[in-house]
Amino acid sequence: MGQQEVSDFLKKYNAKWFTSKEIALKLGVSTGSVINNLSKLRKSKQVLYKPAGRANQYLYKYKK
Repeated sequence: MGQQEVSDFLKKYNAKWFTSKEIALKLGVSTGSVINNLSKLRKSKQVLYKPAGRANQYLYKYKK
C-alpha cells in the first residue's frame, strides 16, 4: 500500500471528503497505513484537508 493508491482513490472520488478510516475501509488496508500515506501527501500538498470536528481527525480530498 502506497501513496499512489490513496491518491488514486481520492482522485477517483474528487468531489467528496473522506476520513482516513473511510479510505482504509474502502481500500481494504489498515488505517495506520492510510494515515501515514496521507501525512506524506499533505506534506507534498497533493491533498486538501480540514478538521472533521473531533480532536485530531481530518477530512481529506484530492487537490485539483
